[in-house]
Amino acid sequence: MNPDVLAELVRDVARDVLTERALDLSALPDDVGVERPRNPEHGDYATNVALRTAKKAGVPPRDLATWLAEALAARDGIAAAEIAGPGFINLRLAADAQGAVVGDVLAAGTAFGTGDELAGTKLNLEFVSANPTGPVHLGGTRWAAVGDALGRVLAARGADVTREYYVNDAGAQIDHFASSLIAAATGAPTPENGYGGAYVGEIAQRLVDADPGVLDLPEAQRHQAFRDRGVALMLEEMRSSLHEFGTDFDVWFSELSLHASGAVEESVQQLKDSGALYEKDGAWWLRSTEQGDDKDRVVIKSDGTPAYIAGDIAYLRDKRARGFDRCIYMLGADHHGYTVRLKAVAAAFGDDPSVVEVLIGQMVNLVRGGEPVRMSKRAGTIVTLEDFVEAVGVDAARYSLVRSSVDSSLDVDLDVISRQTSDNPVFYVQYAHARLSSLARNAADLGLTPGDAYGLLEHPREGDLIRTLGGFPDVVRSAAELREPHRVARYLETLASAYHKFYDACRVLPMGDEEISDLHRARLALCVAARQVLANGLALMGVSAPERM
Repeated sequence: MNPDVLAELVRDVARDVLTERALDLSALPDDVGVERPRNPEHGDYATNVALRTAKKAGVPPRDLATWLAEALAARDGIAAAEIAGPGFINLRLAADAQGAVVGDVLAAGTAFGTGDELAGTKLNLEFVSANPTGPVHLGGTRWAAVGDALGRVLAARGADVTREYYVNDAGAQIDHFASSLIAAATGAPTPENGYGGAYVGEIAQRLVDADPGVLDLPEAQRHQAFRDRGVALMLEEMRSSLHEFGTDFDVWFSELSLHASGAVEESVQQLKDSGALYEKDGAWWLRSTEQGDDKDRVVIKSDGTPAYIAGDIAYLRDKRARGFDRCIYMLGADHHGYTVRLKAVAAAFGDDPSVVEVLIGQMVNLVRGGEPVRMSKRAGTIVTLEDFVEAVGVDAARYSLVRSSVDSSLDVDLDVISRQTSDNPVFYVQYAHARLSSLARNAADLGLTPGDAYGLLEHPREGDLIRTLGGFPDVVRSAAELREPHRVARYLETLASAYHKFYDACRVLPMGDEEISDLHRARLALCVAARQVLANGLALMGVSAPERM
């Protein structure tokens, strides 16, 4: 019996009890739930439905808990229902009911953990969006891993997700990049505010090799050529490195296109006409303080040129015009102020500000032996995506960046994630899957096939593993709802631990001439289910599930 089925049973029993005792049915909350007790000795699951219902129903919580416990204990699949504290009910499942989770996993296969609560919701998920002036750095690499994992989690719960990269190809930084390329191509020093690093020379050389006459163009034309082609070559490299990292985008959206198409002017004029912008000191301002900003923001400067936020205004308008119900922006630690600004833009267009979500990610540091690592050869002092992957591999890189909340800065220890030991989280999880795969091969050699006598799975370690498996859909649901894919990674580590402990305590394969029994078959089914859930979870992380290690 999985947690969702058990929660529905608790709700049905509570409804029956309230009806039998002529109590107000409206007192019963809509979201009756069950959860795992922190102490397994208290039971398999616990519910606080009596505490949440009693006051409105007009009865003492422990009285209601007593009636509910008696009714629950009489239901099939419930071995015991016990009252704890002021009115909690601890539930112990019968072995066959608990073991039914194994059958649920086997029946669902790769779909176990998916849901439909986000079905019909069209989400735009924008992440990485680093300036196309250099390789993807470590902070962008974190977003590449987390953003892709979040997209997978949201899609698993039914959302229609579009992964989008906003190409910042307008503005002064691109001009500085073009000037840096020209300097590298002509042997001149890197200009002030320019870009250094070997990659600049490499791109400049590629550009000149493709068009040797580019250096002979008039200055303005030469600058434009290096600007356009340099950005194109840099984006080509970024696409390639992100693809190798397992992160692909559905849309690469050009900021420059918003200006060239007139979308910026149209969007700003729409807000002027609606009164959402006001004029002061010759400039046009957005009332962002109404959404909690520390000051209103200039949209059109007094000299008539658009401020950066003018592009953001046009970009959000474009996203909404494409039919997205919600626009999720994943931004770096230096973009805290964008949360209220973007919500103010949504409000200016008459939208509920909640259509905009901004996730802020903190910095990442690589360490080895407790010391910071600086190892980039192409990009100078920064660490790039390629550097990180070359050092530890795609799986370890992705997993180590996803498994922690983006709200906090992250120190990644290269020594730890390079080891093939249990203190390396990705190895620990992948090893559990490989161990299960090996067991499946050995079982096949013995002619052992999974069986459904789940009532025989009575060992405490079997119960721990089954309950952990049953919790996977709720973990994925929470990860999607809270936009926290790291919850899936931490769950996988818990599942791997539960499996390793089960394997050490419960023999799955028959020994010597021992006859194959229903218990062997049931335990093999449990192992097949554990392997499936590990594979499903790793897939949500964009990490491989190896069969041999």
